[in-house]
Amino acid sequence: MSTSPEYATFHFHALHHADQPLLLPNAWDVISAAALAGAGYAAVGTTSLGVAAAHGYPDGRGLAEVRDATLALALRLNGRLPCPYTVDVEGGFGGGPGQVGDLAAELAEAGAAGLNLEDGLPGGEGLQDPVRQAELISAVKERAPGLFLNARIDTHWLTDSPPPLSVALERAETYLAAGADGIFVPGVTADEDVSVLVAEIPAPLNILFAPGRHTVSRLAELGVRRISTGSLLFRTALQATLTAADAIRMGQGPTDAAGAGGEVLGYDEVQRLVAGEE
Repeated sequence: MSTSPEYATFHFHALHHADQPLLLPNAWDVISAAALAGAGYAAVGTTSLGVAAAHGYPDGRGLAEVRDATLALALRLNGRLPCPYTVDVEGGFGGGPGQVGDLAAELAEAGAAGLNLEDGLPGGEGLQDPVRQAELISAVKERAPGLFLNARIDTHWLTDSPPPLSVALERAETYLAAGADGIFVPGVTADEDVSVLVAEIPAPLNILFAPGRHTVSRLAELGVRRISTGSLLFRTALQATLTAADAIRMGQGPTDAAGAGGEVLGYDEVQRLVAGEE
């Protein structure tokens, strides 16, 4: 496919309305994004935890350093992938409408096809006022109208006592009115809850894949249009690193712990991915 920004953005929007849901793997650096794109995924996202942790910072704190690292990654991905990419910007890194709008414009200039904007406050300090969040969404759409804005609602994220689904639905209505293109409600796992969200939200619904609770086929049956892996791939890769190192320490080879037939990417293969070669 063409890698022009205009076509990538158009194609990314269309992927949310295709016959099958968009399975969106989330990368944390150039090589993970290149590997996922090279594996044939229709689009790639970034993970805020992965980007922040890879640079030595905690996630979800609205840190300027993580904003810089996020934008730098988006710039480095520009023109390198055969598919669209979307960028996780936490809650806008603590910026107001002007700053978040500027960030969206920079991401669009960098070639991104979309962004993910959450309404959880930095440091887990509750939720953003929905009216204030709507102002951020409006600012994004004003400065970068072509970007697919995935509005993340954190009512059910990292909490043992989520509110009724009606609270998420009220926020979804407000965010869509402000210009959001899709709605993301991480932390929702029960089929019946997913079904309610699909039925009540007149926009593509994004669900965070929960191992052991979800399958892609079942979420497709329920009407989910986008399935994100979030930080799962980053955390899995980190665990695989520890497992392989421990295997070597115990006198085994790293392939003994690699799984999938013991396959490990070769040095030359990684070099080709970095160089953008087939």
